Amino acid sequence: MMEWTDRHCRYFLRLVSREAFLYTEMIGTGALLRGDVERHLAFDPAEHPVGAQLGGSEPDELARCATLVERFGYDEVNLNIGCPSERVQRGAFGACLMAEPALVADCVHAMREAVSIPVTVKHRTGVDREESYDFLARFVEAVAAAGCATFVVHARNAVLKGLTPKQNREVPPLKYEYVHRLKRDFPRLEIVLNGGIATREAIAAQLGHVDGVMLGRAAYHDPWILADGARTRAEVVRAMLPYCAPQPVLRHVTRHMLGLYHGEPGARLWRRLLSEAPRLAANDPALLLEALERIESAAKENPHERRTEARAAA
Repeated sequence: MMEWTDRHCRYFLRLVSREAFLYTEMIGTGALLRGDVERHLAFDPAEHPVGAQLGGSEPDELARCATLVERFGYDEVNLNIGCPSERVQRGAFGACLMAEPALVADCVHAMREAVSIPVTVKHRTGVDREESYDFLARFVEAVAAAGCATFVVHARNAVLKGLTPKQNREVPPLKYEYVHRLKRDFPRLEIVLNGGIATREAIAAQLGHVDGVMLGRAAYHDPWILADGARTRAEVVRAMLPYCAPQPVLRHVTRHMLGLYHGEPGARLWRRLLSEAPRLAANDPALLLEALERIESAAKENPHERRTEARAAA
């Protein structure tokens, strides 16, 4: 979710859901130790509960970054070793670290020594040809011994060569049974499942086997999957106005809101209006209200649009 779940996205999603635990995009240790810390870690208090996701492989550097994360007020620091991109591999971190559980354990230990907030790990079920459940269980056992109590498991292997990051989210088969078995074999650990979940029904089904479900692109493209009934879509739009007013570049916020009406009457119109370059260039948050009024009017005039859109999507 790099360049997706930035602070604007998270603020918007918090209006959709009061309870979802939100995460930053993955931030490399180098970006924090040698870059603009404020830009990467600053967030609105309304985003709580929120965790910062780090990428790295040097225990000392990760510990220093975890300290920064805690200082900025995050509720959790997560070590991401599930990303299979070649750029991340060149930095010697991400999914390639699954082959080095002792190093991951050292990283977790160093981070836990440095901070009082929870240190969690996101990973895959395996890497390349390491397909066995035993490989996964040994990894979790080693990292848990270092003090990690929460594992977010993307239920696919990571293929480091030959597949793009997108293909790595689709080609390797899902192994939900591996994640379910982890929870049975390690009942004291918190096991969160990630990968291939795109409906409320699927979430409910998985919660019968694991402690939680992490959503990525599914929630980005259809944010209402996270909705808890606290607000209507229109109320979310209106609540975004005070947030948008001081933002220097409106499109940095509205690009995360394009999926708000996914599957609803006026969805196409909503996306089009919030993507019009001349209007966005004016940086006027009133665009949100105008778009809302237009789709509400369109929905009244075309009550069957949702059914038509659903058929077109199929």
